[in-house]
Amino acid sequence: QVQPVESGGGLVQAGGSLRLSCTTSGRTFSSFAVGWFRQAPGEEREFVAAISSNGRDTYYGDSVKGRFTISRDSAENTVDLQMKSLKPEDTAVYYCAAGDGSYYYTPLAYDYWGQGTQVTVSS
Repeated sequence: QVQPVESGGGLVQAGGSLRLSCTTSGRTFSSFAVGWFRQAPGEEREFVAAISSNGRDTYYGDSVKGRFTISRDSAENTVDLQMKSLKPEDTAVYYCAAGDGSYYYTPLAYDYWGQGTQVTVSS
């Protein structure tokens, strides 16, 4: 069983940076692709970024390209999301998820989800 656990959320001013981290309790991430999604109140869950199981391929949603960077450290069993130039519209609960790597952009491709961490960007 893989249980993702997110950390690193908080309150930041527009233009600032935050680094989210995801690890697991139970099995390691090593054989899974990992994605970050976010959901704002009243909105659908939105794809943010994903990384392949071997770390060689990364994918980003259009709204975060050039500002966010996803990376993984297999030795530490973590997947991080570095967020820069944050905007108020980035405010949401951010979720980490693990899956088989197919159709990385849809929540349906991920089997295991964390509880989420709140990111709030003030203007």
